Amino acid sequence: MTTKPKAKKFRIRRSTHPAGASAESRQDGAPQEPQSDAAPRPAAPGQPTRSYLSDVRSRSQATAAAPVPRRPQAQVPGRPKRPERAADGKTIEGLVSSALETSVDQEIDAIRNEGLTGQQLRMARRVAQKRGLAPTSDFDAVRLLRANGIDPFKRSTMLELVVPQGNDNEQQAKPPAKPAKTQLPQTVPPQGQTLPSTEVSPAERRNAEIMDIQRDIERRRRRKLTLLLTRLAFFIFLPTLLVGWYYYFVATPLYATKSEFLILEADATGGSALGGLLSGTQFATNQDAIAVQSYLMSRDAMKRLDQDMGYKAHYTQDHIDPIKRLPPDASDEAAYKIYKRNVKIGYDPTEGVVRMEVIAADPQTSAAFSEHLISYAEERVDELSRRKREDQMREARASLEMAKQERREAQERLVKLQEGTLLDPEGEMASIRALINNVEMQLQDKDLQLQTQLNNARPNRSKVQALETETRLLRAELEKQKSRLNEAANGDTSLAAKAAQIQMAQADLATADLFLQSALQNEKQTALEANRQVRYLTTSVRPVAPDDATYPRAFENTILAFLVLSGVYLMVSLTASILREQVSS
Repeated sequence: MTTKPKAKKFRIRRSTHPAGASAESRQDGAPQEPQSDAAPRPAAPGQPTRSYLSDVRSRSQATAAAPVPRRPQAQVPGRPKRPERAADGKTIEGLVSSALETSVDQEIDAIRNEGLTGQQLRMARRVAQKRGLAPTSDFDAVRLLRANGIDPFKRSTMLELVVPQGNDNEQQAKPPAKPAKTQLPQTVPPQGQTLPSTEVSPAERRNAEIMDIQRDIERRRRRKLTLLLTRLAFFIFLPTLLVGWYYYFVATPLYATKSEFLILEADATGGSALGGLLSGTQFATNQDAIAVQSYLMSRDAMKRLDQDMGYKAHYTQDHIDPIKRLPPDASDEAAYKIYKRNVKIGYDPTEGVVRMEVIAADPQTSAAFSEHLISYAEERVDELSRRKREDQMREARASLEMAKQERREAQERLVKLQEGTLLDPEGEMASIRALINNVEMQLQDKDLQLQTQLNNARPNRSKVQALETETRLLRAELEKQKSRLNEAANGDTSLAAKAAQIQMAQADLATADLFLQSALQNEKQTALEANRQVRYLTTSVRPVAPDDATYPRAFENTILAFLVLSGVYLMVSLTASILREQVSS
């Protein structure tokens, strides 16, 4: 801030001389000693004083005799008036101010106390001079204008400045008006040393130093602001402008095809309580969805897409801008970087939905890429559970084949045993036992008859001999049947042993039948379980080719670049400020 310079008022006083010695002192040429402001010299008792207006009038009458005009001095209230001198150098004595002069002084004092500004006083002087008045001071000009009924501070209009012109005859008859006498402030002749002092008061020196400090602070702030704007323009505004120019005028329009699919499992009809609780929810296929997402973002999927659809050749076209374009001899690593930017896959674990967005330079190619990737995902989902299902079915089928083989061997062994002996050893043994029982009953009956004949006094010899013969034959037949029961037909294995072997073969055959039945049931159960473990990929949103370009989003990307550059600049500036402060401390 700057302050207006204030001009100090200096009063010039004339030294007073006695009435009798005034002329002599002037004739001798002795210099006059000015009266100091600190101890003004009072007028002599009985000596009259004159007012400021009377002094002016007396000096106006003696203008021709005065060699150098003097500047009028304003009367200071409360200070005794000094005696004035006439044009011939003699002191004027015996004059008393009139009532008119006293009223003029009072009016001027009242105008001075109004606190008028310098601009208003100068305006009043100009108006008084235009009106033909002769004011002695600015305050006197205000008084004279008000006495004539003129507002000294009213602005004149254009109509007031136009002088009415009459007829030419009237103008010729009218005598020319005398030019108004302009009275300007008169200079005071230099008396001794009148130059201003080079010494500055402490208050002014302090104000000057404060202004210098303020100007220096303002200059520093302006320089720092300029440097800040330069850095911002170089590090933020210019890069943002380049980014916006690229996105608006250079970047190739890209088309995005969006699709959504789910990975589901077959409805489970059994299993544990926990498996039944989680079946049919997204938690049952969470790992499969993550695996499919990882596969679609892998190099394997990119290579398959390149082999089937020519992914690299699509991004080597000439109409694609240089930043997104691939060179003709691009490696798989460079193509994979483009693939990761243009294929976006996200998995929502709360809903179990896999969302995929495929970006390409034209809409049809984008939709074709999306369909091929979905088919790859279906194959990957089938392969995830196929190995487990195949292992389970292979084990079940192997167990069934083994059970069949064991039953076949048991049946063959039983057939061989039955071929070497009777078809029904048990029936044969039962018939032999029945025959033995019959022979034993007949033998017992014949023995009773023989004992009965022997107990007679005169037994009949012929009957006794016949009974003895029958008894002997029955005993032989009994022995024969018993030996038949205990001996085999070939003479090397007993019929009971063969019967036991046949029973064991039959038991093995029954066991093989049970194993075969269990293997068949296990194979069917495994097939059902494998069917329950099958994963299905269901496409909820089919890929549809867009009709308008999705990328680039010029405005959003430009604003994002501006925010990123601003954040980086702010972090670097804060870091530099902190390091500078640490180093300086």
